[in-house]
Amino acid sequence: MIPRSIFISLPRPRPSSTARFPSTQLFRRAMSQKSLFQSIKEDHEEMYEYHDQYERARARGDTDAQTRWVRQLTWEIARHAVGEELVVYPLMEKHLGATGVQLADHDRAEHQQVKERLYALEGLAPGSPAHHAALAEIMRALHHHNDDEEIKDLPLLERAIGQDASRDAALSFKKTKKLVPTRAHPSIPNKPPAETLLGLLEAPIDKIKDWFATFPEEEEMKGAKEELKTRDHDAAAGRAAENRL
Repeated sequence: MIPRSIFISLPRPRPSSTARFPSTQLFRRAMSQKSLFQSIKEDHEEMYEYHDQYERARARGDTDAQTRWVRQLTWEIARHAVGEELVVYPLMEKHLGATGVQLADHDRAEHQQVKERLYALEGLAPGSPAHHAALAEIMRALHHHNDDEEIKDLPLLERAIGQDASRDAALSFKKTKKLVPTRAHPSIPNKPPAETLLGLLEAPIDKIKDWFATFPEEEEMKGAKEELKTRDHDAAAGRAAENRL
């Protein structure tokens, strides 16, 4: 399955009937009702869902399905990370003072580690023990990072900027994700304006690669989207469980 355009990233990198996608006006109206916290958390839930789908494929020995779900997971993580670095972290630095700068620097450092691991993952064979171990380490790091954002970073930011600005930031975040790279590029700076410029240069190349990559089939994605309707990871409970280890 391939994306319609190598320059504009749709909700999924695959062709489909135009009837499946809402008009720009409806999209803006729906997004305007979501807070930044809700938009970020939705992305986190998608990461966990795609990884769960990978684990099921591994349990049944389906290497092709593992490859598809890892590509979908990578696609989501890469776009999410750059979207945060261009939209969310500058807001933290602007509105949370020295604390915001410290939190943003910490989050960027964790993103960099994930990008480096994702980049290395592309050189490993799906289905191999080394590939599985590397992916497991990525997901452990992501859970810790995502929980930090949901427990501390985003609540602090939303209290500082208010509901209207939060909804505006959510829309900006979603729009930004359409224009950024879909693969990990650990060598690109992780702050604007350099990240903005270099990301725009890399994004079309990534989208060309996506033309030839294998993503989940439509029925597979339909099942995942149904499960996403009821997913609700409890970040506080996850952090408590992590602390008990």
